[in-house]
Amino acid sequence: MRLPTWLTQHLAALRALLVFTVVLGLAYPLALVIAGQLPGLSGKADGSLITEGGTTVGSSLIGQSFTDADGNPVPRYFQSRPSAAGDGYDPTSTSASNLGPESVVDTLSTDPEAASESLLTQVCARSKAVGELDGVDGRRPYCTTDGVGAVLAVFRADGLTGTVTRVVSVNQAAPATPFVSSWQGVPVELARPGEDYVAAGGLIVPVRGDAPAEPAVPSDAVTASGSGLDPHISPAYARIQVARVARERGADPAAVRALVEKHTTGRSLGFMGEPGVNVLELNLALDERFPAR
Repeated sequence: MRLPTWLTQHLAALRALLVFTVVLGLAYPLALVIAGQLPGLSGKADGSLITEGGTTVGSSLIGQSFTDADGNPVPRYFQSRPSAAGDGYDPTSTSASNLGPESVVDTLSTDPEAASESLLTQVCARSKAVGELDGVDGRRPYCTTDGVGAVLAVFRADGLTGTVTRVVSVNQAAPATPFVSSWQGVPVELARPGEDYVAAGGLIVPVRGDAPAEPAVPSDAVTASGSGLDPHISPAYARIQVARVARERGADPAAVRALVEKHTTGRSLGFMGEPGVNVLELNLALDERFPAR
């Protein structure tokens, strides 16, 4: 007896469902698991974990901070780039800050929960801190000497035109000293927490200052990666840390530089991306070669 058309179609669909379930739901995942355990692939499949003395200390694919309990850099270690993932390098909260080049005005408030730093001030503060830690010039364009964005709110008599009537350093509050004393003959005021100078009609004017065009502190030392998990720093950032690390470990700077070069990877396929230094692997090599005194 010939089956009804609708039943034939349903049986064909059921057979296709069973076949694809076995092939794609069982056989294919199982094949990938087996392939992942082949020599040379098992470590990558398991997360590229790094063990030291039988203890897992991290992954070569995920960065981590080398700071003390108070969040201060540990001087004997190379420092990673900043991270915006959770509290820092959190793989469950991978993200960027989502702040762009127009983020130059801080939100000043007496309430720490309401206050927030602009991207410019974050960059300025980090550059200043790295400069002090590694003994290099931490100045950057559009940054004040106290490590915030050098930005003025300029008020004019006719809005966007006319004589300047008032000038406020929007990222500096008392007891700071304005990074410039006057602007076009008008004394510069300190900002008052809670006031919105943009809404009040102030024209935002970043001031470049006299910092060198090419800062000594490279960009990856002051900005987070898109994922917030990047385990690498640039060779330029590694180089400015060599003297500090060598001094703290009582090592020859040339030997430390050699370790940096050994742990520097080139561009992918020879042309994609930029060279990088894996910070965790480098610090582990330092601990093995030059143990902390």
